[in-house]
This record gives sequence, structure tokens and C-alpha cells, in this order.
Amino acid sequence: MQQPAVCHLPKEDVEVLNSEYGKNVIKLLRIRRDDKKHCIKEVEICVHLRLDSVNEYLHGDNSAVIPTDTMKNIVLALAKCKGIQTVEQFALDICNHFISSYCHVVYVKTYVQEVPWRRLEKNGIPHVHSFICVPEGIRFCEAEQCRNGCPLVISGIKELKLKKTTQSGFQGFHRDKYTTIPERTDRVLSAELFCKWSYGECQDIDFDCVWDTVHECVLEAFSGPPECGEYSPSHQKTVNNIQMLTLARVPQIQEIEVTLNNIYYDAIDLKKFGLTNDKEVLIPVDIPYASYTCTLGRKKCLREQA
Repeated sequence: MQQPAVCHLPKEDVEVLNSEYGKNVIKLLRIRRDDKKHCIKEVEICVHLRLDSVNEYLHGDNSAVIPTDTMKNIVLALAKCKGIQTVEQFALDICNHFISSYCHVVYVKTYVQEVPWRRLEKNGIPHVHSFICVPEGIRFCEAEQCRNGCPLVISGIKELKLKKTTQSGFQGFHRDKYTTIPERTDRVLSAELFCKWSYGECQDIDFDCVWDTVHECVLEAFSGPPECGEYSPSHQKTVNNIQMLTLARVPQIQEIEVTLNNIYYDAIDLKKFGLTNDKEVLIPVDIPYASYTCTLGRKKCLREQA
């Protein structure tokens, strides 16, 4: 077979800075049956490896390459043999398997996200085998491990949509000749949240409890007390409120990143219909949209890392 034409650059002029490969979007449903009661975890997994050589890239030598189909099959087998207690523990199980089973694997990175199924209830009685998918944010995690290193875990929430119809404004901002927006003392605050956090030691962490607590902190900090709410002067301050409450309540978290992607609503003019519109009928404006991100860490942890 004729070889394709290549540019012959001297090897001493280049070096491989990083090389990884893996399998993406491995989907599975794991059912645990305890007599009549069934428990489920439906997840999507991505696994990437780094090997101790790059011969497959430089020389076309595949002898060390673990096929990505093999990686997929290992994930399926681990789901059967280990079960899925939490997405974090499953990600750690995957990392540990590749590090302990293949001496030429020097780094593993795993991403796992969970479909938000909740057990159905009727009159307060949980159903034994029926579930409903709820839009309360997607739980995800990232785990990575180097050979001879401790595993690192990041947990998170994404695609959580939040809205409050008052107790939000935006005033006192910088103005110049390009500024056209008016100051607002009362507006709809609506956003899609992305949030992720990292731990110190990964041992003896109740990942379910931490995730539930962070989820509660997000809702509480965004909305304020149920009878009156809490005023938000900006998306940025709301981001900080979420982070401060989370770090106060979850000591295991060292660092937290929060992003709010704004969902803007515009009041439409109904005068041509002979109607007034006191911000009662609004339409969403999809693009462009604003995004607000901040990463907050504990000073003690940051000093130790430095």
C-alpha cells in the first residue's frame, strides 16, 4: 500500500507535549434489585488515558495501545462488579482499575454524569420500581489519577435553571458613550447554573451528602428566605453568595467555581393592542447572553498548595 505523503521535519525539532486518548459518551443503566425494591443509576462516562510512551503517535506502533472498545467494556464490567454507589466512587473505581491493571498507564481521567432520576411517591409512599426524571440539575464528577499519586475528585452541578421574578436589580455600573441599558431596581433574575468544587483528601467523604448540601446552598443563596426573598444587586454578588454559603456549610470543599449564564427576559409592548404591560408578559432573549464566573478558595488551602 502506498504511504501518504508527509512533511519530513527533523524529530529533534519537535517534542510531544501531551498525548491522551479514550472513549467518550459511554452510556449505561445500572439496576440494583433488593427483592421488590429496585435502585437505579443511569450514567454517561468518558475515560481518557496517557501511556508511558508515544510510539503510537510517532512511529505507528500500536503494541501498547489499549483499544478504546476495551476501555468501554471495562467500564461496563466495573458497573456490574462494583456497582455504582455514587458517580464519584464509580469514577474512582475506573481510575484505580486502569492504574492497577496496566503498568504502562501513567494517567487516567474519568468524567461521569448522572441522569436525574427520582423515585416516584404517592401519598408519601415511595414506589418500589418506578422513577421520574426531574429538572433539578445534572450531577457530574471528574476524577483523575497519576501513577504513584493520590486521586483527585471534582464534583458538580450543571444545567440547573433558576428564576426569581423580583428582588433583583442592577445599578451604579460604569457608563460611557456605548452604554445604552438603563439602571434597574426591579427585574427578573433568571440563569442557568454551572457549579463545580474540589476536595482535599478523598477519603471518608459522603459524596451524596455533600452534593445534596451544595444543591441546597445554591437554592437558598439564590432565592433567600421563602417569605420575602433576598435582594440581589448583580449576578456577580449572587455567585459570591452561593460560594460563601457553600464553603461555610461544607468544610470538605477546598475550592468552588460557580458560573451563572443569564437568561434575559424582555417586556413586550402591548400598547398597539390597547393594553398596558407592567412586566407581566415577557419574552426570553436567547442570544447574546451574559455569563458570570468566579472561583473561590479557602486561603489556608491555597497557601498550602503554594
